[in-house]
Amino acid sequence: MKKSIPGMLLCLLMTVLLVFNAAGCGIQVAAADLMEGVNGQAVTGKAADEAFVSSSANFAVELFKKTITQGENSLVSPLSVMLALAMTANGANAQTKTEMEAVLGAGMSVEDLNEYLYTYVKNLPTDDKYKLGIANSIWIKDDGSLEVNPDFLQVNADYYDAAAYKAPFDDQTLADINDWVKNNTDGMIDKILDQIDPDMVMYLINAVLFDAEWQTPYEEGDVNDGTFNAYDDSAQNVKMMGSDEHLYLDDGMATGFVKNYAGGKYSFAALLPNEGVSIDEYVASLTGEGLIATLANVEQSSVRAQLPKFSYEYKIKMNDALAALGMPTAFTGGADFSKMGTSPVGNLFIGEVVHKTYIEVTELGTRAGAVTEVGMKLTSIPMYDHTITLDRPFVYVIVDNATNLPIFIGTLLSVG
Repeated sequence: MKKSIPGMLLCLLMTVLLVFNAAGCGIQVAAADLMEGVNGQAVTGKAADEAFVSSSANFAVELFKKTITQGENSLVSPLSVMLALAMTANGANAQTKTEMEAVLGAGMSVEDLNEYLYTYVKNLPTDDKYKLGIANSIWIKDDGSLEVNPDFLQVNADYYDAAAYKAPFDDQTLADINDWVKNNTDGMIDKILDQIDPDMVMYLINAVLFDAEWQTPYEEGDVNDGTFNAYDDSAQNVKMMGSDEHLYLDDGMATGFVKNYAGGKYSFAALLPNEGVSIDEYVASLTGEGLIATLANVEQSSVRAQLPKFSYEYKIKMNDALAALGMPTAFTGGADFSKMGTSPVGNLFIGEVVHKTYIEVTELGTRAGAVTEVGMKLTSIPMYDHTITLDRPFVYVIVDNATNLPIFIGTLLSVG
């Protein structure tokens, strides 16, 4: 059974539970709303095509591979990361922008990526039985150290419906940000920040939630005691949920199944490495193109599936992973985020990209949430209006400050 390009992308994204809708529920925050009176302008958008699907799949798989913690449960939301970084890239310039475009869109411009993501997100379906939510926000320190470019806020309002707040970055701001995260993940993730780094001047945050019922929920008799053989070779007692499925996956190194959520718009795909193939070997073999092909060529075949009930959360700092993927400049003092804003204090760069996820799979369905936080810092090297280097003959004066009269005046022609 072949799937359409949008269907393939949805299956790919759902393997890591990435979902996205509009700006999310509003909350009361003790901060100045910079977007008050500023509305998103109409944009055209671009429909998902082969170029977008291919680059998104590659980013998803490569990010996943770079952010796995060996021996531990891992879960990332590549779309959430992409959305947070795409907002950030709208403030990038020169080499910084080029590198971010290469990582996020395989070289497509951030302007094109905005168009694709806008249309893709707008067309994601939602219903009572499969709830989708997304929110984007930008938080700016109000100490005068950063003057934000209004065009940067406007483009992120246009394409990402991003709210923008100016706040003192104190304990109240910390509470506001974490309340915003909790609200927009339906309580699945209660906070993204433990404290506000005093060097941070901006946070760009994306929050995602997914809450869907199975198309065919498990009945009481479908759930039985079972054993899960863990990575460390321990045998763990679990509750196994059994079902008869009809969509079979086989990529040559693993086999699996696809189980639909209510409405048939989203699905859960699982791939079990073949005997003799370790999970590490299998993950290393994955490619975006290969995963797309596997999901696109799902077979209509009867499958007896056993899925353990599980839930866990995962958190990772992604700086090293993203730098290794090809955007190192953004994390250095040499970054160019001049389209984001300017500061007399120093140069903007990404101080951290923190990603946190949660998932719960039960008899009734799946709940999952993701938050991506991009924290912007300023370099400690000041940027001056003028530079004077006394490297040739000069005049010097010792001055009486009360009158500005010279007590001594001279020239230095040589230091030899």
